[in-house]
Amino acid sequence: MLSDLKRIIDQICRDRGFDKKLLIEAIEEAVESAAKKKLGSRRDIEVRFNEEFGEVEVFQFRTVVAEVEDEQTEIALDEARILDPEVQLEDELGEKMENIEDLGRIAAQSAKQVIIHKMKDAEREVIYEMFKDRKGEVVSGIVQRFERGNMIVNLGRTDAILPRDQQIPKRSFKQGDRIRAYLDDVRQNARDSQLILSRTCNDFLAKLFTMEVPEIAEGIVEIMGVSREPGFRAKIAVSSLETDVDPVGACVGMKGSRVQNVVQELQGERIDIVPWSPDPAKYVYNALAPAHVSMVMADEEAKTLLVVVPNDQLSLAIGRQGQNVRLASRLLGWRIDVKSEQRYANLEDPGYQGLLSIDGIEEPLADQLLGRGIFSIEKLAEAAVDDLIVIRSLDEEQAQQLIETAARMVADGLGTVVPEADTEEAGTEEVGTEEDNTEAADIDENGEKAVAQVEVDEMESQPAEDEQK
Repeated sequence: MLSDLKRIIDQICRDRGFDKKLLIEAIEEAVESAAKKKLGSRRDIEVRFNEEFGEVEVFQFRTVVAEVEDEQTEIALDEARILDPEVQLEDELGEKMENIEDLGRIAAQSAKQVIIHKMKDAEREVIYEMFKDRKGEVVSGIVQRFERGNMIVNLGRTDAILPRDQQIPKRSFKQGDRIRAYLDDVRQNARDSQLILSRTCNDFLAKLFTMEVPEIAEGIVEIMGVSREPGFRAKIAVSSLETDVDPVGACVGMKGSRVQNVVQELQGERIDIVPWSPDPAKYVYNALAPAHVSMVMADEEAKTLLVVVPNDQLSLAIGRQGQNVRLASRLLGWRIDVKSEQRYANLEDPGYQGLLSIDGIEEPLADQLLGRGIFSIEKLAEAAVDDLIVIRSLDEEQAQQLIETAARMVADGLGTVVPEADTEEAGTEEVGTEEDNTEAADIDENGEKAVAQVEVDEMESQPAEDEQK
């Protein structure tokens, strides 16, 4: 019944936090729509909610005429004077309509749809106002259900969506599990979910450390950068504003308790904690740990770093499928080129440079040619096809083409003669291929915590700084 609306409106506004004015406007609009469907769309109808009596009043306005041609918009003078004795022709006469509860099934259904639509709009506005200032926070909820790979999380007042591409891969939650995630976006007019969550963004890791480490929350320790490959490995760079506070130790906690809490929340993601430094050379030395670095050459203009590591440290510095150096590069925002000491020495060798001058030979192939004892253009020109096709990247046609190209260069006097002593030494050095260099040497398969241990004293004892540009 419309006459009992006041109590219903008060209860809905109290339970759902709606603005009472918006709900009343929704009801007025719904009743007006229903009345026009029942009585005629051309009628000039006005609906008002009477708060004193708690009921909806419907008025129709018609023009006073001598002879009625359209009863929806006109009223005869005689009939009008029954309602208002002083009315004149061409006046607009308002009349309160009775029995508005009996609007018909279709009209009532239309009114219901309008009210539901308006209530949804009002609820979206309430949710937006409630969460707009919480964007960028970590929120906690219960896994409600799954829809096409997306996870629906109940936050209490409303549901949020954790898209499939924002979920940590190969990590599963089931219905009813409690989950924490980063509130990545709050949408005002979204048709589906207004709240978008993420567990893969860098900010989620930073927020977790802020929650676990009081020194970060207090501003004593500052997070300078984060790079992640969600579910596998992450690096976080930290710096201390006070000299007597160790930023790495603060993040690790007693017996690793703090970092372990973060690792557990991320379901086993390995985390390297890196001391930040304003010096790019020292920063990359820290970021590539646990691999040791022999020398760093920086090009600040191009934002590139050439990092030279001992031969037995190359795979450790690069990491599985380049993961370690890739994360370090994202952390610094610089391009990092990692080379072994042997490869760096090769770059200074004229025979090696001669091989690189041949079209179609890049460093990985040149390294493999060295491994086969082919250390100059002259040696390549003298090689047999069978000597080259053992290299997996070459077929018979490519091998023949390289030999012919080298022979033409020698004939044109473009070859490089390497001293005999260098020849013997270069021919006996076995250099690993690029594919070998990407083998894993530092990945914890069990997802145990891993903290980058940086030995600054060792860094200072290296001859790297003397070579740094």
